[in-house]
Amino acid sequence: MKHSHIIFIALLFLFSCKGNEGVKPVIKDIDELVFASGELQWESAYNIIAQTDGILQSLNIEEGNLISKNQMLGKIDNPTNTNNTSTALDQLQIANTNISSSAPALQQLQANIQFAENKYQQDKLQAERYQRLYQTQSIAKVEVENMQLNAKNSLSQLNALKQQYQSLLLQAKTQQINSANQVKNTQVQSYYNNIIAPQKGIVLKKNKVAGDYVKKGEVLATVGNNTVMEAALSIDENSMGKIAVGQAVTIQLNAQKNKNCKAIITEIYPTFNTQTQSFTCIAHFTEPINFTIQGTQLEANILIGNKKNVLLIPRTAMGFGNKVNVKGKKLPVVIQAGIVSTEYVEVLSGITKDDILLPLKP
Repeated sequence: MKHSHIIFIALLFLFSCKGNEGVKPVIKDIDELVFASGELQWESAYNIIAQTDGILQSLNIEEGNLISKNQMLGKIDNPTNTNNTSTALDQLQIANTNISSSAPALQQLQANIQFAENKYQQDKLQAERYQRLYQTQSIAKVEVENMQLNAKNSLSQLNALKQQYQSLLLQAKTQQINSANQVKNTQVQSYYNNIIAPQKGIVLKKNKVAGDYVKKGEVLATVGNNTVMEAALSIDENSMGKIAVGQAVTIQLNAQKNKNCKAIITEIYPTFNTQTQSFTCIAHFTEPINFTIQGTQLEANILIGNKKNVLLIPRTAMGFGNKVNVKGKKLPVVIQAGIVSTEYVEVLSGITKDDILLPLKP
């Protein structure tokens, strides 16, 4: 593979001239390629994040381990979460008691309501008795009115106590709902002490070990999809405009220089990577590969075009200003170059296949 941004692969030239007599251009097919470096990675990698602060009690995974969905991977010691759950459970127990028939406050109000009910019934009977006595002119009207007022006041007091009872019961039920919700919240917080795998995969990187203090949001490990391996390619900014999804890619792993792997561009990231000063695209292999180590470095040639039956000359035959020395001509000839690589030049005009090119003068 060629370490240039644009690489061209052509069949070997057949040169008809020998020695210092020069070389003749040939007509051959040529591929236009864009070079990219990159690395192997598992598809759809995700991070396992600490959901709470605390001391990492355990993280029972190692790089290369296969894990399953919902597998318990470890635990974080956060006593605050445990204490909050215990306190919330105690408060819920109290709240449940406060809405039961044995709740002291409700019992006291119920007793007061019963007393007020009895008093109202008594005052009502008295008012009715005085009304009858008044009808026989046995008592004065003012005495009847006083008894009626007493009964009315007793009824008002009874209704007030009943409303107070309902209000207290509503408050107790509200507190019970809030306490139950608080228990759920604290249980969720306590659950965050557990390190759970959200999806199956292979452990690519382990960042923490038992005994480390971790903060909420810290990455504990990175896990990848262990079923699909892909190539992450870095594309030079000048060549990015030539890359498109669906283009064929030939990949050589640094660990397997003698083997070409076929792939295809499946995704192009829309942002520029300032660290690598390049764009990133993803290539999926179209045939199985037998080397699946995350981070393996690679080189790739992306096929962006193909020209058939074009006129080609050696790159070394073209000098500054696209000039070539043609046998039989005193002055150098300027050619119009098409595809130019470190080895070959496509000639669009200026010479023909019958011209003989002489070496450039030192």
